[in-house]
Amino acid sequence: VQLQASGGGLVQSGGSLRLSCAASRRSFSIFVMGWYRQAPGKQRELVATVNREGYTNYGEFVEGRFIISRDMARNTVTLQMDSLKPEDTGVYYCNAIIRGLPDFWGQGTQVTVSS
Repeated sequence: VQLQASGGGLVQSGGSLRLSCAASRRSFSIFVMGWYRQAPGKQRELVATVNREGYTNYGEFVEGRFIISRDMARNTVTLQMDSLKPEDTGVYYCNAIIRGLPDFWGQGTQVTVSS
């Protein structure tokens, strides 16, 4: 599976960004899609995931500011990020899980939130 991420950029604190990730494989074979992020000097952490049934899971730091959605017909997952904070700065990676296979990762997209 190839994952193509887009939508990162520079935004001021309190602003919004929308990340999108397109998968090269039919969505039904992908059990979970989601986003992780990594800030300089820190470990990669969960941002949000959504499974085939639409159940979502968010990192504790999200606190209702982000919404993840999945379009099964278009093989895409989207992360709407509002009320961004400087501590949200990092590289955001798209992730896909297919049962029995290692995780798939996109190339990463930079998100920078200025104060």
